[in-house]
Amino acid sequence: MLCQLSINNFAIVRFLELDFRDGMTSITGETGAGKSIAIDALGLCLGNRADAGNVRAGADKAEVSARFSLADIPLAKRWLEDNDLELDDECILRRTINSDGRSRAYINGNPVPLAQLKSLGPLLVGIHGQHAHHALLKSEQQLVLLDSYANHRLLQEAVSRAHQNWRQHEQQQQALLHSQQQRLARKQLLRYQVEELNQFALGEQEFTELEQEHKKLANGTALLEACENGIFLLSDGDDVNVESLLNKAVHIASELESMDPKLASIGTMLSEALIQVQESSSELQRYRDRLEMDPEVFAQIEQRLSQAMMLSRKHHVPPAALYQHHQALLQELATLDGDESRLEEVERQLAASREHYFAQAQKLSHSRQRYARELEKLVTASIRELNMPKAKFEIAVTFNEQQLHAQGCDHVEFRVSTNPGQPLESMAKVASGGELSRIGLGIQVITARKVATPTLIFDEVDVGISGPTAAVVGRMLRALGESTQVLCVTHLPQVAGNGHQHMFVAKHSKGASTETSMVALNREQRVQELARLLGGDTITDNTLANARELLTA
Repeated sequence: MLCQLSINNFAIVRFLELDFRDGMTSITGETGAGKSIAIDALGLCLGNRADAGNVRAGADKAEVSARFSLADIPLAKRWLEDNDLELDDECILRRTINSDGRSRAYINGNPVPLAQLKSLGPLLVGIHGQHAHHALLKSEQQLVLLDSYANHRLLQEAVSRAHQNWRQHEQQQQALLHSQQQRLARKQLLRYQVEELNQFALGEQEFTELEQEHKKLANGTALLEACENGIFLLSDGDDVNVESLLNKAVHIASELESMDPKLASIGTMLSEALIQVQESSSELQRYRDRLEMDPEVFAQIEQRLSQAMMLSRKHHVPPAALYQHHQALLQELATLDGDESRLEEVERQLAASREHYFAQAQKLSHSRQRYARELEKLVTASIRELNMPKAKFEIAVTFNEQQLHAQGCDHVEFRVSTNPGQPLESMAKVASGGELSRIGLGIQVITARKVATPTLIFDEVDVGISGPTAAVVGRMLRALGESTQVLCVTHLPQVAGNGHQHMFVAKHSKGASTETSMVALNREQRVQELARLLGGDTITDNTLANARELLTA
């Protein structure tokens, strides 16, 4: 629950530090005193929009902080733990606003983005404003209220996930359909290009090998002459050749070794050299014998090289990269063929996800219809207590398969009949301003009992209500305060008298300066304030007696 609210230089408040207790706290004050100023300040801690106008005139900045006890708020504790912001069993929200309108937010002393305040806020406080009943005229708000009462969050999340899954498949299908014409044109071109490259069937290293073979054949005569010259010098020369000279040298080395064994290494080296020369000569001879000078083979190689060069120019790639380009086109064609299969698969998935969505939406709709029957009985009983004895209230839940939303397929409409014989119709058509206020208040009180928010604020929700009806409203809010902390800003003594405690708001002017204060009232002060609310400026013994009677009741 809310334990403490500190306000510095906010609007016309210079400084306020307010301690709150459980139960129902009534907040009253003179017109224009700023009865809602504490709630406005608390709203900043919960993530409401801030601007420079929030800063008290002459001050550099405004600061508001709210301290909550988390003893009975497991959802808020889990949220803080999930976001690494926990602090024992307390939560302190703080907001500062500079005079230029810039603001900063803190949770338990840690700076946080405003979105985190907005996310945590609803787990701590629920605020019902004086114009909340006007929102009841909107079908989407009626749906929110019904879901809040039903508290079937798991069903809502299942529908939301199913809707997201269906939308993803629908977007995939649309993307594939949108690109289908381009794919068909691209496939036609690719098939022609791939067929041409398939017929040529260039191997991975073939172009390099063709170049090397072409170069060899183009230089065949020179290669043959060089081989002959090399063989002649190494072993075939008539007068002199390397092999015969080395043979003589080996013979001389053998003679030297016989005279001096220390020269044995010379003979060894010369013998090895002789072997190398003989092997080199044999290798050259084998190469010469294998060397083909077939003009027909050369022409074939030259033709294949020319075709590879032509295809490389046609496909705008280097000749050596033609094989890789061919493989890339094959892969792209396979991918495009796969896209057609993918489209069929996505369409099957789309149909399945749509069917799953409708199944989840039907479950949610059945739950809404069940709780609608329950809620409409409670609201009917509540508004009959609020001086509408013949009123009837109904919640129509219509399942519409053409309405595929993340919230489901239901259209919700609150219908009411306020007089005997009058048919049930949409609230916007039949409810007057006062009737709408009472219906709205009854719904808010009932749904507030079901929502696990530990602190509920009712900001002048009793506008348009008076007399005996106001007393009923007061009792309803007090009963709600038995299980939930309730803060109620009101101008009605019948409502204020039902508070477990009472705070009074006053405005003081001194020279050019104006300040608002807010203080807790003791029992006698409460009697005086209730008498003021009953009788205005003139307080008589009768109004005081009525005030004591209200407080005692």
